[in-house]
Amino acid sequence: MKRTLVLIISCSFYYISALATPTTHIWGPSTDVQAFGVWHITADYYLPTEGTPAGTRIPPVTNTGLTIGVLPTGKVNAEVGIDHKSGLGEADDNPLYFNAKLGIPESALANGAPALAIGAYDLGTKSDMTDYNIVYAKAAKTLGNSANNLGRLSVGWFAGNDKLLLDGKGEADESGLLAAWERTMPEISPKLWLCLEYMGTESGYGTMNVGGAWKFADNVGVVLGYDIYNNSDIPSTFTVQADIDFDFKR
Repeated sequence: MKRTLVLIISCSFYYISALATPTTHIWGPSTDVQAFGVWHITADYYLPTEGTPAGTRIPPVTNTGLTIGVLPTGKVNAEVGIDHKSGLGEADDNPLYFNAKLGIPESALANGAPALAIGAYDLGTKSDMTDYNIVYAKAAKTLGNSANNLGRLSVGWFAGNDKLLLDGKGEADESGLLAAWERTMPEISPKLWLCLEYMGTESGYGTMNVGGAWKFADNVGVVLGYDIYNNSDIPSTFTVQADIDFDFKR
């Protein structure tokens, strides 16, 4: 019973640590940044697809966040955000996590130049319990052209708190690759977006993600994803994310 309880708590830590909400793909941060004056509200739900080896159910994790575009320029954008997470047992006593990002859109520096972003997320408030302190840098480039769009490819690197980002053996595994391919699918509907994403490390952040999103309106969308952890001891999860944007400049 004690071993089962420890496994449940450990898996919950993996799930809850995975995301705060800077502007993301399905899982990890993208190079996109909220425009100045836009308030982006998100509600994420992570549902384990299976229980422990003993058959005990692993509780789901929820994350509610607000991200705001704060820089009124065109070539350089910035956002800041805050998240409230629940489902982590003892860590729920310190549920707030912060994030920030600075980004440059594609072709802003020069014609054909990639998008660039640097940022940090999961900046928790409890030392060595919630302060995952992920920092990252990422670049993205749209492949092809307007007549033959092959999607956008993103590549980057991240690193975090080596006391919390641990592999299945309890050893530090605090950094790794960020990569993603994404594409809006106008052949089906301009409201449909698909994504394949990877985040290196065998800590709870390391996953292969596949999924998509549907825009119900210009400011309302839902993301559905399936998350396969690099650490095979962690059960896969379904991601359900609802997003609503409010543009206070209008």
